[in-house]
Amino acid sequence: MAVVEALMTKLMIVVGSVRPGRVGLPIAKWVEEIARANSEFEIDFADLAEINLPFMDEPGHPAARQYTKPHTIAWSERVDAADAFIFVTPEYNHSFSPALKNAMDFLKQEWDNKPIGFVSYGASAAGTRGVAALDSVLGFMGMRKVGPSVDISAVWTRVADDKFLAEEREVETLNAQLAQLKSYSELFASVR
Repeated sequence: MAVVEALMTKLMIVVGSVRPGRVGLPIAKWVEEIARANSEFEIDFADLAEINLPFMDEPGHPAARQYTKPHTIAWSERVDAADAFIFVTPEYNHSFSPALKNAMDFLKQEWDNKPIGFVSYGASAAGTRGVAALDSVLGFMGMRKVGPSVDISAVWTRVADDKFLAEEREVETLNAQLAQLKSYSELFASVR
C-alpha cells in the first residue's frame, strides 16, 4: 500500500510594523516558533521592514497583475505561493499600520480566496481595533478571516530581551487559529 504524503500548508507570517524598536518582531518570531512546531506548515516569514516596499509605485492597477517593478514581482511571487496568512499587527490610532496597508495594496489576485488569522497587539484594546479596521480591506481582497485572533494587551510588559513572553491562553488560541488556517486553506484550494 502506498503512503500518501500530506501536503504542507504554506503559511506566510507577515510582520505588519516597520517601526524601529517595534515589539511586533519578537511576537512574530513567537508565532513562527509555534507554527514550525506544527509539522503541517511550511513557513515564509515576511518582515515588511526587510522587504522594504516603497509606497505603491506601479503604473497599472493591481487587479491587472501587469507588474513592472522588480520589488512588486518578487512580492507577488511570495504572496501568490502562500496558502494562508497570519498578520502580526499593531494598532495605530484605531487602525492598522500604513506599511501593512501599502503591502496589501500592491497586489489583488494573489490574496484572493486565502484564509487569514491575526495576532494583534497594543495597549488596553490589544490591537483589536486595528484588526476590525482591516475587515473591509479583507473583504475587497477576497481574503477569509478565520479562527480566534490572538489579542495581546499591555504589550510593552510582555517583551524582554527581544523575546515575547506568551501566556498559556495565547498559545492555545494560536494553536486553534493554526488548525483553522490549515483546514480553510485546504477548503479554499479548489477555488483558487
